[in-house]
Parts: sequence; C-alpha cells; structure tokens
Amino acid sequence: MPTTQQSINVSFIGHEPISGDGNLFRAFAPARHENLTDEFANVSAEQANQAVEKAADAFPVYAKLTSTQRAEFLDTIASELEALGDELVERAVLESGLPTGRISGERGRTTGQLRMFANLLREGSWVDARINPALPDRQPLPRTDLRRMLVPLGPVVVFGASNFPLAFSVAGGDTASALAAGCPVVVKAHPSHPGTSSLVGQAIVAAAEKTGMPDGVFSLLHADNEVAQQLVAHPAIKAVGFTGSRAGGLALLRVAQGRPEPIPVYAEMSAVNPVVVLPGAISQPDGPNSATAVAAGLAASVTLGVGQFCTNPGLTFLLDSPNTATFLETVAEKIRASAPATMLNAGICQAYQKGVQQNRVVPGVHVLAEADTDADSNQTQGRPTVLSTTAPIFLSSEFLSEEVFGPSSLIVVCETETELADCLTMLEGQLTATIYATAEELKASSVDWVALLQAKAGRVLFGGFPTGVEVSEAMTHGGPFPATSDSRSTSVGTGAILRFVRPVTYQSFPDELLPPALQNANPLGIWRNVDGVMKK
Repeated sequence: MPTTQQSINVSFIGHEPISGDGNLFRAFAPARHENLTDEFANVSAEQANQAVEKAADAFPVYAKLTSTQRAEFLDTIASELEALGDELVERAVLESGLPTGRISGERGRTTGQLRMFANLLREGSWVDARINPALPDRQPLPRTDLRRMLVPLGPVVVFGASNFPLAFSVAGGDTASALAAGCPVVVKAHPSHPGTSSLVGQAIVAAAEKTGMPDGVFSLLHADNEVAQQLVAHPAIKAVGFTGSRAGGLALLRVAQGRPEPIPVYAEMSAVNPVVVLPGAISQPDGPNSATAVAAGLAASVTLGVGQFCTNPGLTFLLDSPNTATFLETVAEKIRASAPATMLNAGICQAYQKGVQQNRVVPGVHVLAEADTDADSNQTQGRPTVLSTTAPIFLSSEFLSEEVFGPSSLIVVCETETELADCLTMLEGQLTATIYATAEELKASSVDWVALLQAKAGRVLFGGFPTGVEVSEAMTHGGPFPATSDSRSTSVGTGAILRFVRPVTYQSFPDELLPPALQNANPLGIWRNVDGVMKK
C-alpha cells in the first residue's frame, strides 16, 4: 500500500491505487472559498469498467465467505479509519467546512455502524431462514422439502453524499450494509470531498488486504457524471445506493430502469420534514409545553449544521391559538441571534440563496426573521432565514412546499384543522414528520393526525425534532417518494442490509449441499422459522 500522502488524490480499482485517465479537478475549501492545490483525476470509462469487472469477479468468492469473515472485514475497516487519526478529520473539515467536533462525531458514527453490521453478521438470523421439511405422507399430496433464505444481489454502486463526508459516503451506511450482505461495492466519490474519500478508500483497501478479501471487493472512483451513469448501466451492477439531489437521483433511476435488466436504485433525494404544532403543545406558560420552549427548539433544529441535514425541518404548520404570537416572536428572536456559517460548497450555497429568495418574494410570504449578521461570501456562508405565511397562500403555491437545503424554514399558520389537514395532504413523501400535541387533543380531533403523517413519512415523531438519526435496529431513514425512491427500505440501521439481498428457495436439496443457515443441524446456531415456529 502507498503512504497516505501518495494516496490523497488517487482512485482504487480493487486493491490497486491508480491515477485517473479523465479530466483533472481540484478540491474546494468552502471556509476559504478557494480551490486547494492538490489535483484529482477522474477515471475514464475504461477504468470504470475495469472496476466493475473486478467486482463481478470478486462476487462469487466474497458471497461464499462466512459471516464471521465478512464481520472481521467490517471491524477492520473501522479500525483502519480510526488509525488515520487527525489527518482524516482535518482533511474532512477542510473540504466540507464542517467543524472538527461534527466530523469527529461523524467518524464515530461511521465506525459504529460498521461494527453494528459486523455484530449483525455474527448473530446471523438476518438471513431470515425458513424451513418446511418434507412431508412425504401428507394427503392428498406430499410436500417436498423447502428451505428459504436471503442471499446477496451482486456488485453494488454507491454514490457518496455531499453533506456527510464520512457517514454517508465512501465507508458509510450504503457501503457497510452492502458489504455486510455479501456484495462487492464500487463507490463513486463525491467531488466536494475527494481527498477525504481517497483517505477512506485507502483504509478500506488496507482492511481488505489484511483480512484476505478478494481483489475487487471494493473500488473507489473519482468520476464525472457521464461515467457515473455508465457504472449504473453496466450489466454486472445489481443495485445502486445514492444520497443527494432529486435531479441526481432521478437521473440514475432513469438509467437503471432503462437497462435490459432493470435494477433497484435506493435513492434518498428530497424532504422538508414537516413539524405540526397543535395548540395544546404550546399552552403552558413555561416548561417543555410552552410556546417559547418549542419555538426555541425549532430555531435550533433549523440552524443545526447550517441546515444541511436531510432531516432539517423545512416546514412548520402552526394551528392558530392565543400562543401563536409568542411562538413566532421566539422563533424570530432565536433566528436573529443565530450566526451565518459555512456551507458545504459554493453550489449548495448558491442554491440555498436562490431558494430563499424565490420563496420570500411570493405575495403573502413574509420574512419572519433572518440572522442579524450578513453572510460572508468569502466563507461560503448561508444566512439563517425563517419565513411565514398563511394556509391559503401555501395551498395556492406551486413551490413553497419544495426543499430549500440550508438553514431556512417556512412557518404556515392555519386557522382551522381543515386548513391544516389540507396542507399536509398536499405534501409529497417525507423522511420524517413531527407532531407536537397532547394525547387528549389527538383523541378528540376529527382528524387522525398520526395516520395522516404516517402516510407521508418513514419516521413519525411525537414531540422533539428530527435532525438526529439514531443508528440502530429500529430506525427507518426512508419514506415515500421523493424522500426516497423506494419507501419499503431504510438507509440507516440494520434493516438497510435488506436492500442488497434477495430470497432464494432450495427445494429437495441433500442436507450437505445446503447453505449452513439451512442445514438440519443448524451449525450457525441462528434463529430459524421451522414450519411457522421460531427455533434455534
């Protein structure tokens, strides 16, 4: 393996570090609003094909490894990431403009989810083994022996995300879950953090070599959009993981659906994550159920991470009450006191400014507040801004319900429950939806608010704010279109592994030829469904 300094601007085709044959580009430091000196080269179409072909060759070998072997690989990736030390954190801070504490925490989340999937593999029951032993004497017809389990799909392409240079990028959740499932991975690095990506790629390759993984189990490519679409179109690729813009996700989806063999694209794309506030939740003069407390929490959530979370609450629906004025005044006070901060790149910053401007000039939309300090363009900063309007204006708009990625939110004041229900009904699919209410309000209302929000989102919150996404077994990070391209899946938590597997039934097989998970002796000691009863 080359040293870190040699690897900062390379791609990897399998275990081999390579320089791309395509066009050159430079990393951008948003806090300085300038390009960095080190150059990166995109791979050519031919080099991209080589990476996929290596993945295809690695697949039958990697898929047959034991769960313990794949778990060791994931654990070693986590250790190699930690071994990069401050260099990885410093490079990610430089390329993203995110603070050191945020990046350090994100590295912990990345290594944590790798180890979470390693533990899932060691326990083993995720393969969903189902066994119906033969019943030769059954009348009127005998039953043959049937045994079913989940098996890996094949090579997967993963696209790194701009807003999480570690946790949703090269070694992030898509890569971790695909590798856990038994699928080789080809990662297309995000151009906003190429040096970070190369460092993480180096760590994964080192882990692959140390644990004896087949060459081609992982590749990292710096690539332009044309080559990226070619990766999706390659017949050896069996699934795609993507986190990014709606336009980008739909472009990949069209390529995947236009192939002779269509493949699944698990794309997380766009969400405004509505927050609904009913009067009872802000009726107390102080404490957590006061207008000031909930409003302060909203302002903090909107500005957290410069609003660059996919779960940022971009819309708040407030059912008018005697405490509405206090709620709005508190949000305005907190937003004015907040500070502009560096956004991920110049393109995201410009799109944010354009989105805010487009909304604020709509007749009937008012600027509730914006940060007292102007944004500094020399630091690629976004200025926190909260707008307000009424339900009729919102309902008549073509774009007020669209995502504005950054530290902004729109508060819609509704006069009646009917207006509020109409606003929620018109929304597209979301990652999250939050309701602030009392249990008594929900029971007494003529509207089933929980059912309405459940139909719109993959995660429904009772109080709190959605910007934290716990990496755990019970988490759903997904939702109806356009939040994701497949509402049946999650990109966070152990359930993410199910995106990259498919069921296979083995009929009338000799026991010794069955996968260990289906053999009579249950050598793996996992939980299995045997004629409808869970057994070990």
